[in-house]
Amino acid sequence: MDILTTIKDHLAEILDIEAEEITLETYLVRDLGVESIDFLELAVAFNSSLGIEIEDDEIFLANLRLYLKEAKEGKSDIVSYLAQKYPSLAKERLKQILQDLDDGPVLKVKDLVSYVSFRCQEG
Repeated sequence: MDILTTIKDHLAEILDIEAEEITLETYLVRDLGVESIDFLELAVAFNSSLGIEIEDDEIFLANLRLYLKEAKEGKSDIVSYLAQKYPSLAKERLKQILQDLDDGPVLKVKDLVSYVSFRCQEG
């Protein structure tokens, strides 16, 4: 199973775009205009086609700002704290996300690939 191709195919079908337009570096919200209902459809599609349980909050970084607040309030190292909450993402990627926050939603296709790969290895 090629995870990237599967994810691109689902995105293309749900968003009615060409899969070739999607790369690992594509932002889901900024570039593709993914909305809340699309995230829900993606989770259902991933559940059925990949045979893994999807945790919406984790795969779509839904609680990112809450976790940032918790880390700051607890005087924790932010990257280490986020690494505990998002074990599928490498610390280097988490650092990139922190640098990118001011520009808008940070979720990229490569984050979905990392999550699915991580979950497949777990199972």
